[in-house]
Amino acid sequence: MVCGCSALLPLPNPRPTMPATPNPHANPSSLANPSSTGRWIPRQPMPVAWAFVQKSSALLWLLLLGTSLSPAWGQAKIPLETVKLWADTFGGDLYNTVTKYSGSLLLQKKYKDVESSLKIEEVDGLELVRKFSEDMENMLRRKVEAVQVLQACDLQGGRVTLPKSWDEKGNFVELGAEFLLESNAHFSNLPVNTSISSVQLPTNVYNKDPDILNGVYMSEALNAVFVENFQRDPTLTWQYFGSATGFFRIYPGIKWTPDENGVITFDCRNRGWYIQAATSPKDIVILVDVSGSMKGLRMTIAKHTITTILDTLGENDFVNIIAYNDYVHYIEPCFKGILVQADRDNREHFKLLVEELMVKGVGVVDQALREAFQILKQFQEAKQGSLCNQAIMLISDGAVEDYEPVFEKYNWPDCKVRVFTYLIGREVSFADRMKWIACNNKGYYTQISTLADTQENVMEYLHVLSRPMVINHDHDIIWTEAYMDSKLLSSQAQSLTLLTTVAMPVFSKKNETVSGRSWRRLMRLHPGLWQLGVHGYAFLNTNNGYILSHPDLRPLYREGKKLKPKPNYNSVDLSEVEWEDQAESLRTAMINRETGTLSMDVKVPMDKGKRVLFLTNDYFFTDISDTPFSLGVVLSRGHGEYILLGNTSVEEGLHDLLHPDLALAGDWIYCITDIDPDHRKLSQLEAMIRFLTRKDPDLECDEELVREVLFDAVVTAPMEAYWTALALNMSEESEHVVDMAFLGTRAGLLRSSLFVGSEKVSDRKFLTPEDEASLFTLDRFPLWYRQASEHPAGSFVFNLRWAEGPESVGEPMVVTASTAVAVTVDKRTAIAAAVGVQMKLEFLQRKFWAATRQCSTVDGPCTQSCEDSDLDCFVIDNNGFILISKRSRETGRFLGEVDGAVLTQLLSMGVFSQVTMYDYQAMCKPSSHHHSAAQPLVSVSVTQPFPLFLLEWSVWGSWYDRGAEGESHKHKKQDQLQPCDTEYPVFVYQPAIQEANGIIECGPCQKVFVVQQIPNSNLLLLVTDPTCDCSIFPPVLQEATEVKYILQLASAHNASVKCDRMRSQKLRRRPDSCHAFHPEENAQDCGGASDTSASPPLLLLPVCAWGLLPQLLR
Repeated sequence: MVCGCSALLPLPNPRPTMPATPNPHANPSSLANPSSTGRWIPRQPMPVAWAFVQKSSALLWLLLLGTSLSPAWGQAKIPLETVKLWADTFGGDLYNTVTKYSGSLLLQKKYKDVESSLKIEEVDGLELVRKFSEDMENMLRRKVEAVQVLQACDLQGGRVTLPKSWDEKGNFVELGAEFLLESNAHFSNLPVNTSISSVQLPTNVYNKDPDILNGVYMSEALNAVFVENFQRDPTLTWQYFGSATGFFRIYPGIKWTPDENGVITFDCRNRGWYIQAATSPKDIVILVDVSGSMKGLRMTIAKHTITTILDTLGENDFVNIIAYNDYVHYIEPCFKGILVQADRDNREHFKLLVEELMVKGVGVVDQALREAFQILKQFQEAKQGSLCNQAIMLISDGAVEDYEPVFEKYNWPDCKVRVFTYLIGREVSFADRMKWIACNNKGYYTQISTLADTQENVMEYLHVLSRPMVINHDHDIIWTEAYMDSKLLSSQAQSLTLLTTVAMPVFSKKNETVSGRSWRRLMRLHPGLWQLGVHGYAFLNTNNGYILSHPDLRPLYREGKKLKPKPNYNSVDLSEVEWEDQAESLRTAMINRETGTLSMDVKVPMDKGKRVLFLTNDYFFTDISDTPFSLGVVLSRGHGEYILLGNTSVEEGLHDLLHPDLALAGDWIYCITDIDPDHRKLSQLEAMIRFLTRKDPDLECDEELVREVLFDAVVTAPMEAYWTALALNMSEESEHVVDMAFLGTRAGLLRSSLFVGSEKVSDRKFLTPEDEASLFTLDRFPLWYRQASEHPAGSFVFNLRWAEGPESVGEPMVVTASTAVAVTVDKRTAIAAAVGVQMKLEFLQRKFWAATRQCSTVDGPCTQSCEDSDLDCFVIDNNGFILISKRSRETGRFLGEVDGAVLTQLLSMGVFSQVTMYDYQAMCKPSSHHHSAAQPLVSVSVTQPFPLFLLEWSVWGSWYDRGAEGESHKHKKQDQLQPCDTEYPVFVYQPAIQEANGIIECGPCQKVFVVQQIPNSNLLLLVTDPTCDCSIFPPVLQEATEVKYILQLASAHNASVKCDRMRSQKLRRRPDSCHAFHPEENAQDCGGASDTSASPPLLLLPVCAWGLLPQLLR
């Protein structure tokens, strides 16, 4: 009997044919052969009779029949018992080596010796998330109090005279003075002055304007308050004041550097925190005239006006854009008749469409106005949208008529919808009409004749919308949407953070504004996050369901050598990160501010998507009072829900903490060193030692975590002596076996020891900050620890590593091997540590080729080895990646790329399974099609080579909002990457099948293969016959492919799939406050005169911007 499967074979035909594929109905049990009746796979006859089936596609297929061919077609034998012997010999040698040099058995024994004194407790996730939430609420309350202190500061003052701009000798003197700057770790090592604030003005604002000088003079009173706030709460970072006249006061003081053109473009009035604090949520319909009279510069100004309006909107606002001439059409047909959330994704989508607007025909405004009023009315009645302010933005060159009846029908006398008008161009003939429309609908009129006028004129509508708040003197606390720090983006920083700002409006007789600070250290200061364990994490999301912080949030991507924020970086939904939650139960509960728990089976990608873990996660969640945020923590079932508690004396623990091979997780918070300036230069290990020796009574440390570190230090201390003895016994002439040994514990303690000189280490980045995946970070345990924890204890996980990264061709490659140390107490098992070694791949290869020269004594002399030309031998890992091959160019590649036939057969036999994963934060090259509203929605398949994971982890951020930056007006070119959804396969070995063999029919020949598990490892030995050409089987690639929501242009149904997805309105929670109208408003202050401004007596005091990092939650 032959173990194999039949296959469809192509005829020898000059026409192109489809590749052969394995029979899907083959019986896997006949292929996985754990108990073969013979020791050899015999030569197999080939069929001589054929059945022909001709398809309309002109491809001919030949069905395999059961008759014989000449023996010349037979293939080489592969002895099953010999393959098993090779695998066992190699596995035994490997296990002996890695256990010897890692000291894993000694470490297991040391934990076993103290097992009687250990306790294993279950982590109460619900209690933990409640505690985290309460602590965060208290910390955030202190930030709000800092804002309130600034709000209470008296900024009233008299007028000041214009200072002289020249000295007594007639030399020009710049306004302002030099002040000292010092690098400060608390402020991301930026040079700052913590004793005073500094003032910045955009280049296009006249710095000697008396109103600005008076504002600067009055706001100097904030200096003392800034300093006092910082002394009271040293976790504060940036505090600032933004003025309606354009000046910006920031504490601590910094020096502003112009761009390469000598220009400072930063304008606080354009920042999202300023805009969102000044107004309540709003529904906006933008009407743009695209008639023939708008051609040329007018259309350019109109487009710029629309994008500027879009930049003033946030995720609590709703918007749509209608272009009109002889008829009305939505620039995005899919959004017809609705408003969509003005998140960054939709705003950027609109900007692309605006760029493609064309002028044509005659402008008929009444139809467009009717359409806009109907949308707003329908959404208001359906309790959709913002349920607050509503406005229409009319952008035209003024040729409007027949508009009065529309207002009579839809808006008068209550004027619940404000109408703002923007007259485009220098022509003033229609100015009266445009002003009349605005003044009779509680709006504001402006004329925009140049591109430079756009920003100032668009901002006037915000001052109008803020009038009710000003009249009522409502001091609402506002938490803005997340944004990104682009000041550091343009510097040498390699990654960035998301920020949010807490803001409060304050009122004076002047037209001013204020703001400030970053969250990063806020969550890092939180004790107890270490209890979440090897796979656990915490995350934050907003009232709109958008992620603020999550280990899997990737807001940046790399284009060439530059890091760039993704267009939708701040509108990644919780359901796109926790995508296993198909019913969105978790998202719904968190948006509804519920406290509770739920469980999910999840697939967790690792190693940049090459590998996957199958976990059952328990989610615990609650809201953070007085904020729009919700908090969640995750614990994985099994060992992840237990914590190991040991105890030891401080004296003994201190002694072992001082060993030179010991380090602590650099990003974890064992002791709080961020607050006291004297502590900021201390490492966590130094701070812990000062705490334990009572040298610094002011130091605050997590006593439970410190106790666990002391215990781990004592238990793992013998490893140093063990490794040292091994190194001393290795003479220089002895074989170079292992570069280093290392271990890590649940408490973040790390030990390592070199067996060679540092100059001989193959991978010098390993266990250094340059290789975050190998270290304990704020987000994750090391990759080698995470993999080992899900592998049977005592069995080693082998991983291939490039010495300087996969892109460095020719560099020596190394292999890490790690295993978990488990402890069981009262039938509960916890992972106490993981231990491993790093060795050169060359050593592994030598061991392997030596092992494959072995043969069974019953077979007589060894007639075959893996070095023979008629055998191909591979060592592959449990995800199908090649560690050892005869051909060095195949090392590190996926088996399916090298031999698609064998991997296809292993999949059909069940030796490997294919798992489909999804990435809803991917970036793809766009297909070549237009976004024009006149074009149907079409999408062409796009495939990107795997891996499509542009993983960048955030570091320090600041107060600089990229959202309204001038760069946001630069639209993507067609060849730039754009956000997309992708799916990609991951291949996983099924360890229940320890050995298997089979035959693959490959046209004129048969390919024989045997696969055998290598004991005590995650490795497999694969032996194949290279003499049979199976290239008719396509390679199996681990590629990411874009998920298509539109399949065919001709199908209206398929086109609606994408449209339905775009139109869908996910559950969200609206902000608590709304200020839409006030009876005392002066509706006649509606623009039109050069000296008239809509600016109310408003002073915004948003004084704290907080960085929202994945690291915050660890």
